Amino acid sequence: MAASELYTKFARVWIPDPEEVWKSAELIKDYKPGDKVLLLHLEEGKDLEYRLDPKTKELPHLRNPDILVGENDLTALSYLHEPAVLHNLRVRFIDSKLIYTYCGIVLVAINPYEQLPIYGEDIINAYSGQNMGDMDPHIFAVAEEAYKQMARDERNQSIIVSGESGAGKTVSAKYAMRYFATVSGSASEANVEEKVLASNPIMESIGNAKTTRNDNSSRFGKYIEIGFDKRYRIIGANMRTYLLEKSRVVFQAEEERNYHIFYQLCASAKLPEFKMLRLGNANYFHYTKQGGSPVIEGVDDAKEMAHTRQACTLLGISESYQMGIFRILAGILHLGNVGFTFRDSDSCTIPPKHEPLSIFCDLMGVDYEEMCHWLCHRKLATATETYIKPISKLQATNARDALAKHIYAKLFNWIVDHVNQALHSAVKQHSFIGVLDIYGFETFEINSFEQFCINYANEKLQQQFNMHVFKLEQEEYMKEQIPWTLIDFYDNQPCINLIESKLGILDLLDEECKMPKGTDDTWAQKLYNTHLNKCVLFEKPRLSNTAFIIQHFADKVEYQCEGFLEKNKDTVFEEQIRVLKSSKFKMLPELFQDDEKTISPTSATSSGRTPLTRTPAKPTKGRPGQAAKEHKKTVGHQFRNSLHLLMETLNATTPHYVRCIKPNDFKLPFTFDEKRAVQQLRACGVLETIRISAAGFPSRWTYQEFFSRYRVLMKQKDVLSDRKQTCKNVLEKLIVDKDKYQFGKTKIFFRAGQVAYLEKLRADKLRAACIRIQKTIRGWLLRKKYLRLRKAAITVQRYVRGYQARCYAKFLRRTKAATIIQKYWRMYVVRRRYKIRRAATIVLQSYLRGYLARNRYRKILREHKAVIIQKWVRGWLARAHYKRSMQAIIYLQCCFRRMMAKRELKKLKIEARSVERYKKLHIGMENKIMQLQRKVDEQNKDYKCLMEKLTNLEGIYNSETEKLRSDVERLQLSEEEAKVATGRILSLQEEIAKLRKDLEQTQSEKKFIEEHADRYKQETEQLVSNLKEENNLLKQEKETLNHLIVEQAKEMTETMEKKLIEETKQLELDLNDERLRYQNLLNEFSRLEERYDDLKEEMTLMVNVPKPGHKRTDSTHSSNESEYTFSSEIAETEDIPSRTEEPSEKKVPLDMSLFLKLQKRVTELEQEKQVMQDELDRKEEQVLRSKAKEEERPQIRGAELEYESLKRQELESENKKLKNELNELRKALSEKSAPEVTAPGAPAYRVLMDQLTSVSEELDVRKEEVLILRSQLVSQKEAIQPKNTMTDSTILLEDVQKMKDKGEIAQAYIGLKETNRLLESQLQSQKRSHENEAEALRGEIQSLKEENNRQQQLLAQNLQLPPEARIEASLQHEITRLTNENLDLMEQLEKQDKTVRKLKKQLKVFAKKIGELEVGQMENISPGQIIDEPIRPVNIPRKEKDFQGMLEYKKDDEQKLVKNLILELKPRGVAVNLIPGLPAYILFMCVRHADYLNDDQKVRSLLTSTINSIKKVLKKRGDDFETVSFWLSNTCRFLHCLKQYSGEEGFMKHNTSRQNEHCLTNFDLAEYRQVLSDLAIQIYQQLVRVLENILQPMIVSGMLEHETIQGVSGVKPTGLRKRTSSIADEGTYTLDSILRQLNSFHSVMCQHGMDPELIKQVVKQMFYIVGAITLNNLLLRKDMCSWSKGMQIRYNVSQLEEWLRDKNLMNSGAKETLEPLIQAAQLLQVKKKTDEDAEAICSMCNALTTAQIVKVLNLYTPVNEFEERVSVSFIRTIQMRLRDRKDSPQLLMDAKHIFPVTFPFNPSSLALETIQIPASLGLGFISRV
Repeated sequence: MAASELYTKFARVWIPDPEEVWKSAELIKDYKPGDKVLLLHLEEGKDLEYRLDPKTKELPHLRNPDILVGENDLTALSYLHEPAVLHNLRVRFIDSKLIYTYCGIVLVAINPYEQLPIYGEDIINAYSGQNMGDMDPHIFAVAEEAYKQMARDERNQSIIVSGESGAGKTVSAKYAMRYFATVSGSASEANVEEKVLASNPIMESIGNAKTTRNDNSSRFGKYIEIGFDKRYRIIGANMRTYLLEKSRVVFQAEEERNYHIFYQLCASAKLPEFKMLRLGNANYFHYTKQGGSPVIEGVDDAKEMAHTRQACTLLGISESYQMGIFRILAGILHLGNVGFTFRDSDSCTIPPKHEPLSIFCDLMGVDYEEMCHWLCHRKLATATETYIKPISKLQATNARDALAKHIYAKLFNWIVDHVNQALHSAVKQHSFIGVLDIYGFETFEINSFEQFCINYANEKLQQQFNMHVFKLEQEEYMKEQIPWTLIDFYDNQPCINLIESKLGILDLLDEECKMPKGTDDTWAQKLYNTHLNKCVLFEKPRLSNTAFIIQHFADKVEYQCEGFLEKNKDTVFEEQIRVLKSSKFKMLPELFQDDEKTISPTSATSSGRTPLTRTPAKPTKGRPGQAAKEHKKTVGHQFRNSLHLLMETLNATTPHYVRCIKPNDFKLPFTFDEKRAVQQLRACGVLETIRISAAGFPSRWTYQEFFSRYRVLMKQKDVLSDRKQTCKNVLEKLIVDKDKYQFGKTKIFFRAGQVAYLEKLRADKLRAACIRIQKTIRGWLLRKKYLRLRKAAITVQRYVRGYQARCYAKFLRRTKAATIIQKYWRMYVVRRRYKIRRAATIVLQSYLRGYLARNRYRKILREHKAVIIQKWVRGWLARAHYKRSMQAIIYLQCCFRRMMAKRELKKLKIEARSVERYKKLHIGMENKIMQLQRKVDEQNKDYKCLMEKLTNLEGIYNSETEKLRSDVERLQLSEEEAKVATGRILSLQEEIAKLRKDLEQTQSEKKFIEEHADRYKQETEQLVSNLKEENNLLKQEKETLNHLIVEQAKEMTETMEKKLIEETKQLELDLNDERLRYQNLLNEFSRLEERYDDLKEEMTLMVNVPKPGHKRTDSTHSSNESEYTFSSEIAETEDIPSRTEEPSEKKVPLDMSLFLKLQKRVTELEQEKQVMQDELDRKEEQVLRSKAKEEERPQIRGAELEYESLKRQELESENKKLKNELNELRKALSEKSAPEVTAPGAPAYRVLMDQLTSVSEELDVRKEEVLILRSQLVSQKEAIQPKNTMTDSTILLEDVQKMKDKGEIAQAYIGLKETNRLLESQLQSQKRSHENEAEALRGEIQSLKEENNRQQQLLAQNLQLPPEARIEASLQHEITRLTNENLDLMEQLEKQDKTVRKLKKQLKVFAKKIGELEVGQMENISPGQIIDEPIRPVNIPRKEKDFQGMLEYKKDDEQKLVKNLILELKPRGVAVNLIPGLPAYILFMCVRHADYLNDDQKVRSLLTSTINSIKKVLKKRGDDFETVSFWLSNTCRFLHCLKQYSGEEGFMKHNTSRQNEHCLTNFDLAEYRQVLSDLAIQIYQQLVRVLENILQPMIVSGMLEHETIQGVSGVKPTGLRKRTSSIADEGTYTLDSILRQLNSFHSVMCQHGMDPELIKQVVKQMFYIVGAITLNNLLLRKDMCSWSKGMQIRYNVSQLEEWLRDKNLMNSGAKETLEPLIQAAQLLQVKKKTDEDAEAICSMCNALTTAQIVKVLNLYTPVNEFEERVSVSFIRTIQMRLRDRKDSPQLLMDAKHIFPVTFPFNPSSLALETIQIPASLGLGFISRV
């Protein structure tokens, strides 16, 4: 197909633009051959007529499809040209924030000017062992490729890092070295990798400076060779430096700085050790103030100085040498301040006692006068005489600057030399990887000798790069067996010849330097004469006669000839150097010790950089005769030689290229300047790579990938079983021109643009299919819509018609209703009118009749009143007449009575004169007074009654009583005066009448008061009833409040319970963390143990080891795959017989100090582990003891103690009896000491023997009783107090075992006394505990009583208060109570927090102690040594049980037992033919027999042999899953047997009575259970590593790359670095492979009888590994982040979940470990446009971190044109919504994480006596007991 056919309407092209370099446009109409103008539509909306070049008629570059934009590899682009490369880099850099991109074999790195989190150790681990094309571009991928090729091909490697200043070369080289240091490790204990990294701060301080383009610009080139040994571990390094820019020492441009070290010195001038340097501010010195920018923003020079000094110390540069370096540097600064004064035009002087020069001389240790003289003079030597000539001020200044530069260059070389010495290794270097950090192509407004040398070096590097690229292309073509056609590429050999050939530019320059009167002008004329018009690459500027132009590979550069000769000569006065050599400062002459060879030519130009020289690790000594010859070498000559040496080194290695690009000149983060980027892309050779690729067949597809991608372009009949032939047939139809493609063995090669054409055909086919699908679907939708509308219309019509009928019927009903309403309304109106009239008539009648009635009533009323008036008047007249008559009658009576009274008075006067009369009268008066007094008393009683009833009238009654009393007193006085005034009687009678009247009045008032009291009583009762109602309301409110308070208390209780639950969960998490930390420590412990064993083997083999040849390593193997593989090579040499011996000089001596140190450390670690284990056991037993203590009853405990006390007393009495008998025997023997008495036949001897026999029998009985008592005591001690240390039990056990001689009775008695004390102390402690508990209960009762009293007082007080105050008081009381409860709860919570923190601190202390583990472990014990070398001393308390179901073997057969049952056992045969866990049962039955024999040595030996043999088997076959699974299952079963038959109640719940009889009787193996538990943990971790190693190669291919759902995801075009195909070939893994492997793992574990809970934990760990590795690869692979891949992942995860359901493992927690992967797959599939989508994503992805979510969104790449990219604004929205989420900033999951494992107790129902031992095991030497 012709290229012009692609220029159709809507095709997009690139056109040149002066601002953006290239601008995108779209064709408005098709292009036809012969058109001179293209009609284009720009993206900003403008139309443009683009005129084609009439000469070339070249069409603009076509733009790649959107799905290809943002590719990892630029060679994957269909159209390979400059605008496509630029656009792809820009999209990746700006939109996706990706700074690395492949361009064929080149890694393009763009400086982000921002710290990115992509260089952590997790990223290093992710790239380690991966193929370069399988992951996203990264500097680590390049480093891994170099490291892998070094190990695979046994060829040295080089990483060439180039770019402009500020492009990030140094940082890239630094990260590459960090990668090597991390993945390889160090082969020695000297931490060489740290020293390699520590060299960076030193070299940056003395070789880096601030420029206008970069704050930390490297002003020299360096090539670091990192050396590796045969195991590819770092052993050392060596550094070469090139072209140090010495001119910067004496001159800096505006806004630039000198080297960092000078400013670091000035910033640290106030330090005490720097006072002697007499430094000051940087602005004081001429050499540091010229740039006017002494400070770098964000950089603390004082801190950097401290880092530099630390690095120097780490590299072995002593403090004295460091101070010497700083002294020389300070001297250079002071030398720059030395000034000169004019004497005349040809001479100058230095002022006398010039302070800067004086300080310089003091620091350098030279004579002031001599230095002053030679700074102003020079020596001229002729053949016969020597002259001393003064020099001018300008010459003196130049000489001073040349001297400063020379000193700095010498110091720089000296430091590099010492750094190399520190990095040098005595071990022989097997291979190396070189990292070249060198300057890129430079062109400025004024270019001089420095730029010439730099560009010359870049020409050589570019030539080497072109040849390497061409070579790779040729190899690829030859490998695929396609016709080789010569690719025309730019060869810069003519330019190199122009510079370095005979009569080249350098040759002419050296020749002119030899001329006595040679100048820059004469040299320029020679250049013109030699090369002008003869070499097309050499030109002369039009307006200059002192410049020349060279056409380099990147651009034309104009060089100014001024200064070339001087810089090439690099003149330094020899006399000044001689003065410095004579210095008293010892370090200074060291810098110039080889100065005879390098005074002039070996240093850089006076204003340039140092030459390209290799700095050797040790200084070489040359012959004296060579000095003069080498003295003549110029800078250019030596630079050319060094460059040739560098090229030889690079050509001898496999190069890897990193091109650093500076995106802008203003150091702005993620800002892309297209102009600057294009300049650098042209200069660094990236575009040349693209051009070479485009010239051949840049696009390459495997047949399977092509078939998968372009299957849509084939018809069914075209598809054959042979994929290769199918692809050929289809391509012949699609592309007519056969030159556009070639068929290789495994790939199809396409020329540039053909893939785009195929993509266009595919897109058209898919678009047509989409249109057809859309047409059909839209027709179906419209038909469906029409039917729906028709049905709806019919329904609407039906409802409308019904509505209309109903409306008509309603109308009829309303008409009829209206008629009826009218009828009734009219009737109502008439009736109402009638009623109104009738009512009016009635009203009128009523009013009239009322008026007449009232008139009649008034008349009757007047008549009635007149009658009443007449009646009252007539009555008054009658009463008046009556009153007058009565008054007259009374007057008459009074007159008569007066007369009679006078007469009586006379008689009384006469009688009064007599005493008797007086007495009679007195007696009568007393009676009267008594009567009156009685009446008064009665009245008083009435008054009192009234006072009791009416308290408010008390005062009135009291006043009346007082009146009566006063009246009585007056009467008494009147009685006394009656003798003389009898006339007072009448007055008394009147008074009585008054009193009667008052009494009547009082009675009336009483009635009134009683009525008032009744009313008051009623009112009071009403008030009381109201108050009762209010009281009821208040009670209801109180109940409501109490209810609310109860609810609040309940809520608070629930809250506290929730907090408690949360704290419990947190404690469980902490426990899991501690368990994980403990298991990690066990893992480290086992690793150190293996390391220790390997060291032992190495030391044993070092005496006689054959020289091992190099073993080829698999290409996919990485040296950091596991910490357990570092001794593989030594392990391989174990089986090789040592036939040859190396010379004695080559033998490595045994480092006994290291060996002893390791042994000592192993012992310390064993002790620390024992202490930590005891502490852990103690804490666990405290928890168990607290639970058991709550369940036990004190009564039972007391009965047991009582029984044991009685038993103890009985034993004590028996022991006393035995002791007395023994004493009697001793006395008898001492009395009869004759020999015959003690003869065998003597009677005394027989008596003695009888007694000894009885004593021994009695002693045996007592032994058994002592054992019973001992076991009970041990159980009591475990239940009452924490487990005692094993020392006491060991002493008691040894005491019991030593009872075999006569003195054992006394020892038993002592033991019983101690037991008695122990029981007494226990009883006392229990009694004290009971007393304390009783005292606490009494205290609680007392506090409850006080609380009750206080509550009663408060209740009484509340009852006395008014209702409102009562309510407030009750509320206040309730609030106070709740506050106190809250305070108490808070105190409890604080106490719990303190306890938790205390426990956490203790756990941290324990973890820290265990974390101090270092290299060292016990020796690997052979079966023959196991008996004498146990793992650790374990104390075994004795127990007593019945003896049944055991296996007996001889002591000598133990090795055979271990060998047949463990070392040589085949797991597969046991798993298939025998019961699961058979070896564990056999071993336990052997242990039971040793326990039955009461042989602790046999028990200890058997258990130790078992554990060590299992370790040995796992070490030998540790990579076999079946073996590791088998021994994990058996170890757990052995552990469960030790628990099940231990005799402890907690483990005997599920036993049968027969199994309880099989419990151990004499020994407690609790400590060995812990040892076995630790061993099981180590085996589990090894099992996880084995299955991880098996699964890891399958996961990425099966979960990500394999297309499980065929046809969902199409393969995108790939670049030169091919990824693993996503189509399942024969050798690739699929999801079925993973499922088959999981089935295999599960079936093996089930066959071995592994515990179900342990299987769940293993499955959970496997699924975590699958999810973590899949997610990590997804986050590092841009091509995997697409919608279709999300669907594939979700389908794969569903298959894994289905597998879990089939195996009944859904409750294992395995599914939850896949949640991050599931959410990542969902994130790939959800809609990503609106704010609602962002909210949904944030709520959905709760298992992913913010960094992971943003990374997936950034990497999301459409596979087809129908998908859309995620916009930058949407990603920012996600970041804003997730900014408050607190999660880990780590991007990748920790795939090496191992969950803490637990071994739940799983008792066996198998009876031991039923187990049969098969003959196949070879255990005939053991017998059943």
